[in-house]
Amino acid sequence: MSSEATPARDAPFATRPGPAGRKSPHTSTREPIIQESEASEPEATRRDADVTESSRANRGWWDRNADEYQVEHGTFLGDDRFVWGPEGLDEVEAELLGPPEDLKGRDVLEIGAGAAQCSRWLTAQGARPVALDISHRQLQHALRIGGSFPLVCADAGALPFADGSFDLACSAYGALPFVADPRQVLREVRRVLRPGGRLVFSVTHPIRWAFPDEPGPEGLSVSSSYFDRTPYVEQDEEGRAVYVEHHRTLGDRVRDVVASGFRLVDLVEPEWPAWNTSEWGGWSPLRGNLLPGTAIFVCERSETGALPAEG
Repeated sequence: MSSEATPARDAPFATRPGPAGRKSPHTSTREPIIQESEASEPEATRRDADVTESSRANRGWWDRNADEYQVEHGTFLGDDRFVWGPEGLDEVEAELLGPPEDLKGRDVLEIGAGAAQCSRWLTAQGARPVALDISHRQLQHALRIGGSFPLVCADAGALPFADGSFDLACSAYGALPFVADPRQVLREVRRVLRPGGRLVFSVTHPIRWAFPDEPGPEGLSVSSSYFDRTPYVEQDEEGRAVYVEHHRTLGDRVRDVVASGFRLVDLVEPEWPAWNTSEWGGWSPLRGNLLPGTAIFVCERSETGALPAEG
C-alpha cells in the first residue's frame, strides 16, 4: 500500500471480508439478515486517525457490514470452530491456549468475538467464555446462532470487567489491528487477567503491509514501505473515517506486548496447508506458500516488577 489514495481495500480475516476482494468461495447456507448498504464507495487513503476516530469508524463499519461478512465467511468459520486465521489453523491442533482438557472451568474473554464462534468452541471444552465485540450487529449474529455464554458490546480499550476476572483471553483478528493505541488494549487485558493469565491474539502479519492486497501474482511485488506506519483509512465525502486499520511492525508488536506487562511466550506464523485451496481476499495458496499472512502472539501476564511505564 502506498501513501497515496488507493482503491477501497478490504481488511483482514476476522474483520472485513478480506484484502482486495469482497468475494469469497465460502457462502453460508443460513438465511442472511438483510440490511441497507452504504450509498457510495468511500475514498481510501493513508492518514492519521486517533483512538476516538478509529473506534467510532470501525464500530459503524461493522454494524453496517456484519451481515455480508457472516454470509460470505460463515461456512469457513463454522458455528463452533476456533480458527486463528485464513490459513485455517485450528485451536484443536494448535493448542495455543493450552491442552483442551485444561480449559474446563476456566474463565475466558474473547475480544472481537464477532459471531462468537471461538466462544462456542470454548464452551464445548467446558470453559466459561465471555464474548466481547464493539459491534452490536456482530453480536446479534452470535445471538442468532445461539450459545449459553454472555455477550458484551464494548470497546476493547475500556473493558467493563473487574480486575482479575479471567484466566485466559483470546482474539482472532479482533480489536488489535484496528486500534490507534494497542498498548491501551493490552494493558486493559492484563488488568482483567489473573496472575499468570495467558493472552493469545492473531493479527495480519506485518510484512503484508508492504505488498498489495491481491491473491494473485500481482500481490507478490513490494509496493510500499514496511516501515510506513501511517494508518489505512476509508473516509466519506466529508472526510470522516468510516473504516480504519493501523499498521505495526513485528518489532512494534513485540514492544507493545512487553511494555504492557506481558511476557512473549511464542510467535506463531502459520504456514499455508495443502488442504486449503480457497482464497480469502488477499490470502491464497499462491501467496500463502511464499509469504506469511498471519502472526499469532502467545503472551503471559508478567508478574516480575511493576508494570512498565509508557514510553
